Amino acid sequence: MTNSLFQPYDLGLLTLANRIVMAPLTRNRAAAGLVPGPFAAEYYAQRATAGLIIAEATQISPQAQGYQDTPGIYSAEQVAGWRVITEAVHAKGGRIFLQLWHVGRVSHVDLQPGGAAPVAPSAIAAGTKTFVNNTFTETSMPRALLAEEIPAIVEDFSTAAANAIAAGFDGVEIHGANGYLLDQFAKDGANQRTDAYGGSVQNRARLMLEVAAAVSAKIGAARTGIRISPVSPANGVSCSDPQPQFDYIVDGLSKLGLVYLHVVEGATGGARDVAPFDFAGLRRRFGGTYIANNGYDLTLATAHLAAGEADLIAFGRPFIANPDLVARLQSGAALAPIDPATLYGGGAKGYTDYPALAV
Repeated sequence: MTNSLFQPYDLGLLTLANRIVMAPLTRNRAAAGLVPGPFAAEYYAQRATAGLIIAEATQISPQAQGYQDTPGIYSAEQVAGWRVITEAVHAKGGRIFLQLWHVGRVSHVDLQPGGAAPVAPSAIAAGTKTFVNNTFTETSMPRALLAEEIPAIVEDFSTAAANAIAAGFDGVEIHGANGYLLDQFAKDGANQRTDAYGGSVQNRARLMLEVAAAVSAKIGAARTGIRISPVSPANGVSCSDPQPQFDYIVDGLSKLGLVYLHVVEGATGGARDVAPFDFAGLRRRFGGTYIANNGYDLTLATAHLAAGEADLIAFGRPFIANPDLVARLQSGAALAPIDPATLYGGGAKGYTDYPALAV
């Protein structure tokens, strides 16, 4: 039987060469001005055999930054830097989306304009660490966003999406997962607001749906995807009602006609069974493509595709040390191990120097 993981797939306006997605991977290698670094075009082009690359989380504004040396998509210099990368990927026949990011409370005053406090739905500390000043440091206490500030953040997402298209990306992925700003608003452990953006399931979903509507209106729903993590405790978030909360969110996203829903099934980078949740129900609710993520290997990916439980499968960390991951999976070759010392920051070492299989 032919393994559908290696078969083409129609995603909106695109035909993907296979059903393997390279998940976003933060590498902290941006250059001056938070422009993508000098080795980034080679890095992504090496991995262009993935059906779809989702480039690393990229901040939509200076306020949106939460980690040292992560790239932006709000300046002309950043757009030009990303254009070099998209051209390199397209020259290899690849397809690439950009993940749009606002970290919210997962930041530090040393990364914020004017040394200001990070912003969040409520003034509740994340209780996690970020990477700043070349070390891992506790995040700073955030301040609650004023209601009148929220439309500007929605606009920042929309503008960033337009910038991404100008930079040559095939589309964008809204980062609504892993305890960052949109996820913070959705989950009541981080959101204690009493206005139109807090309290009820509907109110806590409001910002994520407003951002999705604005981005899809700006660049088209066929170029707009989103990532969510309903039960992941990443970056200190928690939700007392994840099933109704995310059922409602996904219903809203489906009505907008987004091209894909990218779901972290379980704890980000951890256990898939961290909490009870009906992920199959999300797939049924969403009218577009469902990308499954978290702990997938060849066996699990093959089984889920064969059972109709996903349309595409995202692989993250395996792509770091295996630029030819698609070929390795298809041939059954062993995967190369990651060098943990070079994951965050640095130059070519541990970034573009992982070898492909000898042919």
